[in-house]
Amino acid sequence: MTHAARAFRGFRFPAEVILWAVRWYLQFPISYRDLEAMLADRGVEVDHTTMYRWVQRFAPELEKRMRRHLRPCRGSWHVDETYIRVSGQWRYLYRAVDGTGQTIDFLLSAKRDKKAAKRFFKRALGRKHTRNPREVVTDRLKSYPGALREMKQKRELWRFTRHRRGRWLNNRVEQDHRRIKRLTRPMLGFRCFWTAKRTLAGIEAMAMLAKGQVCAVPKGDMPAQRSFVQQIFGLVA
Repeated sequence: MTHAARAFRGFRFPAEVILWAVRWYLQFPISYRDLEAMLADRGVEVDHTTMYRWVQRFAPELEKRMRRHLRPCRGSWHVDETYIRVSGQWRYLYRAVDGTGQTIDFLLSAKRDKKAAKRFFKRALGRKHTRNPREVVTDRLKSYPGALREMKQKRELWRFTRHRRGRWLNNRVEQDHRRIKRLTRPMLGFRCFWTAKRTLAGIEAMAMLAKGQVCAVPKGDMPAQRSFVQQIFGLVA
């Protein structure tokens, strides 16, 4: 057993079954009970609560292991936030895509203010597949200008980065939000912030994989996606 495959030690079900369930839950708009029925149809009897634990364990790990394989993001950043229901309250998922629709980064935040915006930008700039953008496009949320200005002053952001604001400028990232909404709708909200954060990390990871952001995986190639996920978890050479 490889070092990576040891992540599945102690689980009763084969690693291939676990990864199959995790990938499909994070990539398609289905509930845990739907997934339970789909596995039962294939002769695998597993309770939906067990699959919940699989997702919570392996979704953030999937995102972490995939990061090192991402293609560089270039050009303008289109930044926006969308609403996610957590414990009956609305929280904010900050998201950014580049000019071609490739996901740059994401951050779930309890608040939507200047501090949260700065935290998101600093996190995105710290990724290995990003660089200082020549332009940041946002809506007219008041917290963005102050956050970018302070980062420039502290030399955390390139001082020549241009900030464009406008309601109709961010259709690219707003359309990309629909992918997230389509997947989270059957989940009927999250019980806690921790659960939401871990699940969303996996959803965003599978979205990047489907978009073709991983160097060895063509866009929309499902067999290649499956092989790549098995590879980074040490199931294939």
